Amino acid sequence: MLDYELLERLCKADAPSGFEDEVREIVISEIKNYADNITVDNMGNVLVFKKGKEIPKKKLLLSAHMDEVGFIVTDIKSDGTLKFAEVGGINDTAVFAKQVKVGKNKISGVVNAKPTHLLSADERKKVPSKDSLCIDIGAKDREEAEKYVSLGDMIVFDSPYENKNGRVISKAIDDRFGCLVLIEMIKSELPYDMYFSFVVQEEIGLRGAKAAAYTINPDCAIVIEATTAADVPFAEGEKRVCLVGGGAVVSFMDRSTMYDREFYNIARSADTKTQTKTMIAGGNDAGAIHCSRSGVRTIAVSVPCRYIHSSSSLASVEDMESVFEVVKYTAEKILSE
Repeated sequence: MLDYELLERLCKADAPSGFEDEVREIVISEIKNYADNITVDNMGNVLVFKKGKEIPKKKLLLSAHMDEVGFIVTDIKSDGTLKFAEVGGINDTAVFAKQVKVGKNKISGVVNAKPTHLLSADERKKVPSKDSLCIDIGAKDREEAEKYVSLGDMIVFDSPYENKNGRVISKAIDDRFGCLVLIEMIKSELPYDMYFSFVVQEEIGLRGAKAAAYTINPDCAIVIEATTAADVPFAEGEKRVCLVGGGAVVSFMDRSTMYDREFYNIARSADTKTQTKTMIAGGNDAGAIHCSRSGVRTIAVSVPCRYIHSSSSLASVEDMESVFEVVKYTAEKILSE
């Protein structure tokens, strides 16, 4: 059984792209007594080596990203409200009226828009765009707001974590769950030497993974992720993509990577429930890792997650356990051949 108390700590940490410090501190504190070498590079990636029972012929990297989607303060208006820009891909529908935390002091705020009674008939039919929204922290004017908030401060969703009836609901399951899997692997007794990277800035262009893969220079890689499950009433057929409760998601292709076919078959043969995505969509750090240096044979194993990149995503404990089993099995098979 995975350590879900640790997952809660990871998900509750506030770490949008470029502000990964809280998660990095948790990661290092958890693995420092188990890893053989830990390095933090200039970008803030945590690069780890863990000795196993045997030295393999190939160098395998397991990778997950520490950052989450969020926002950044771009202006403080005369009335004390904050203008902001998104950090990572966030749909307009996931933003309006949400509670948020701002800056290192985690000032509470709410995303506001024009009140309903001031909207025209046409405006009521539309989702307000992020450009039209502000964040209200209760300041009476710019001078008061500037006592608590500065331009460039991070903003994250403020939402609870729940693990009930086999379902986890939280912000940032993407990709704190992947970080949990890596930590559990590092704490375990490994059959072979393995390398691990907890990377930064995935949500804004796979930036940390590019540097990490260049440094470690692996032959093979497994990326552990969360991926979009659209098994909701308004989606049918292949547009459901993958299913919560359907097991670990093993991708054959997305918009940034054509995955290694042999590794895909290995992962799908694990003795646990697996599924694949039914749409060629999205992407993850594999897009940067697989084309590093002379190329890296790469596979991604993901937990299916509804409402990803929002204040409250939903995933299954059963699927999380399946992902962990698939990752362990695939890593050992790759290194034993």
